[in-house]
Amino acid sequence: MKNKIIGIALALITVSAIIGYPKLMAKTVTVLPPDGMVTSVEHSPVVDVVFVLDTTGSMSGLIQTAKEKIWSIATTMASAQPTPEIRIGLVAYRDRGDQYVTKLTNLSSDLDSIYATLMDFRADGGGDTPESVNQALHDAVNGMSWTEGRQAYKAIFLVGDAPPHRNYNEIQYPEILAAAKEMGIVVNTIQSGDMDATIEPWTQIAGLGSGHFFQVEQTGNGVAFTTPYDAKIADLSAKIDKTRLYFGSEDDKDKMAAKVRATDKLHASASVESRARRAAFNASAGGRTNLLGKNELVDAVASGDVEMTDMPENELPAVLKPMAPAEQKKYVVRLAEERSELQRQIVGLSTSRDEFLARKVEEAGGMADSLDMQIYEAVKEQAGNAGFEYESGPAL
Repeated sequence: MKNKIIGIALALITVSAIIGYPKLMAKTVTVLPPDGMVTSVEHSPVVDVVFVLDTTGSMSGLIQTAKEKIWSIATTMASAQPTPEIRIGLVAYRDRGDQYVTKLTNLSSDLDSIYATLMDFRADGGGDTPESVNQALHDAVNGMSWTEGRQAYKAIFLVGDAPPHRNYNEIQYPEILAAAKEMGIVVNTIQSGDMDATIEPWTQIAGLGSGHFFQVEQTGNGVAFTTPYDAKIADLSAKIDKTRLYFGSEDDKDKMAAKVRATDKLHASASVESRARRAAFNASAGGRTNLLGKNELVDAVASGDVEMTDMPENELPAVLKPMAPAEQKKYVVRLAEERSELQRQIVGLSTSRDEFLARKVEEAGGMADSLDMQIYEAVKEQAGNAGFEYESGPAL
């Protein structure tokens, strides 16, 4: 049980890319999530994480683990001091001749939209044993909007079970990893299963990438605990999401409408446990951007950043337009009070959830030798080199 406590999720914690090489000549699909998330202060720190994930037929168990645990990863990453903005990107990869070779979702602080994309990942294809690992790493390097010019922890976690094709006429991983090093990107590898042919390249990639190599079972060693508090926390979180009102130009509101659709999708389809983990992330300082997005009126009014009386009517949320000014203010104040109470309840239940999980971990023999602790320690070390401090341990 030791190595089965939220295993790979934290493994998917730092999967990133490298920019600057010529494009490989193979089929690539790029999916960009809505832009326009809350803009952080110019010099605020950031954690850029891109998951490079093998989505061929043998990876179904690990992909499911990733879907369950990505919110715990985000919460762990957000627990650093100073508190960072969390941005996540995805590179799904298969092989030439499959439905796609790589599929990219750009780095974004809108983790709801990232998660909605991850929910659609399915294990399929693969054919011969080697996969298009080189192109996956290359596209992660070139296809992501990596943070520049401020304090940042940037890392890649390459997750798969098969070695790279070495007979394709393409840039090979030693050259790609040299570029990663120049950009300050750490590259870690997680091998799913125990295929002998994968051990050498995965170890080599981690070594050249100044990262760590981990090995997990084909299912990802992921045992996610269910608690008596998950369903209630997930329900409260859904109610908080319904208190959001977005203002601004039609373009601004359209972007946030896309975020709301992603949120609705996860509430409809994600497990109760993963939605409870999302609530824990949103309640953290680093989760504020994901919760609110950009131009959220209730928060903007409560913080004094916006006066509704100064706002042009066409920039108001649609629900407020038919109301008189006094009614508009009353409506927004009511939502603010409702949100505050919901947040208070989530904090209380989350404390009880944490205590329950701590007991479960103790019953399982602790976390000292677990994969998630190993990954946490690796991230703590790597992020420390970028000026971040982690002390609270991996989130559950």
